[in-house]
Amino acid sequence: MAVVSTPPTLERALPVMDNAEVLRIRNDFPVLNQLVNGQPLVYLDSGATSQNPLSVIEAEQEFYEQRNAAVHRGAHHLAVEATEVFEDARQTIADFIGADYAETIWTSNATEGLNLISYALSNAGLWAAQGRGDAGLKELALNPGDEIVVTEMEHHANLIPWQELAFRTGATLRYIPIDDAGSLRMDLADGIIGGRTRVLAFTHASNVLGTINPVAELVGLARKAGALVVLDACQSAPHLPLDVKGLDVDFAVFSGHKMLAPTGIGVLYGKQELLDILPPFLTGGSMITTVTMERAEYLPAPQRFEAGTQRISQAVALAAAANYLTETGLDRIHQWEAGLGQRMVAGLESIPGIRVLGPAAGEERIGLAAFDVEGVHAHDVGQFLDSKGIAVRVGHHCAQPLHRRLGLTATTRASAYLYNTTHDVDQFLDAVAGVRAYFRA
Repeated sequence: MAVVSTPPTLERALPVMDNAEVLRIRNDFPVLNQLVNGQPLVYLDSGATSQNPLSVIEAEQEFYEQRNAAVHRGAHHLAVEATEVFEDARQTIADFIGADYAETIWTSNATEGLNLISYALSNAGLWAAQGRGDAGLKELALNPGDEIVVTEMEHHANLIPWQELAFRTGATLRYIPIDDAGSLRMDLADGIIGGRTRVLAFTHASNVLGTINPVAELVGLARKAGALVVLDACQSAPHLPLDVKGLDVDFAVFSGHKMLAPTGIGVLYGKQELLDILPPFLTGGSMITTVTMERAEYLPAPQRFEAGTQRISQAVALAAAANYLTETGLDRIHQWEAGLGQRMVAGLESIPGIRVLGPAAGEERIGLAAFDVEGVHAHDVGQFLDSKGIAVRVGHHCAQPLHRRLGLTATTRASAYLYNTTHDVDQFLDAVAGVRAYFRA
């Protein structure tokens, strides 16, 4: 499959995806063409890690075969070419999320991006106290009495960094609770996000519930309070069109390995005016202007936050993944996956002894479903499905507080992507229907 970007006007003209197209798409993914326990692989764990198309694999391989060199550091031919493809990849990702070039920072994953923001904000207080850096740092510094707000459905990666920021600064961590159905209590949010709120961090789409959160409403409350907005886009960037400027968030993060790219690469978006004044998180080479034995001066973003040798081949591969998704059409992918998600939920709800988390059938969700099987531990469910060649995720999905709120310790999660068919979902549902009988629950 070619990897050139498709203009949005052409994307809208493309037909709705169907099983025949998905089967053609599957041919681009070598790992899907195998047997597991004697059964054709049904991969329903893309919410954890997606698979890689040939174009992405070949992009990384081609870099090592033809252009491998350090970027920004050499005048020789390979170094120049490596720098060009590395920075071209940055522009591709900026375009993919509706950002500007200098607002797009490479990280190892979304977790690193969230820690980067957290530590940069605490360093802002240290710098401001010493009269160092931009005068605007004082406005970004957190102090005792300030508040950080998250939600009860957050992945640990968007919870623990804010717990630690509160610990370092004396700020208070608060959260918007969920109701019994797993939806945010937006009726309480206005009373939680208030005059003391300095940061609001929340997930765009829940990795457990499948819920798509009301970004515009949450951002509106944050703007009213004068708070920064941090968006965890790990479960949205791979699956639906993402326009960070249109959403008016201050920061956003996502990981490449969930959107057809290799592991070890992620992206942090930040508004230019914030990135250029925030203190760096990691320090060393490649992100400085001048160094003496006493102090250093730092480059503006994006290099300001990219110390040391970067994830060059992974960035190139991530750009190839973004092009693959753009060519296929993210609107079409989202529509297809939403249909698969509805098929999963409706099927699961019809099976006795199954409790599905998140929105009920017919309500909006992304293409995943987490569920509990009465009388059978999630790990046993996962092993039973694996015996039939079906790959799912089991455990608390790095969301222990969410599971605890819903009275559970672990669930089984099936998550679809653009290479899954309705037949995959039906095989999964047939297998789940046999779980309780197999374990005599």
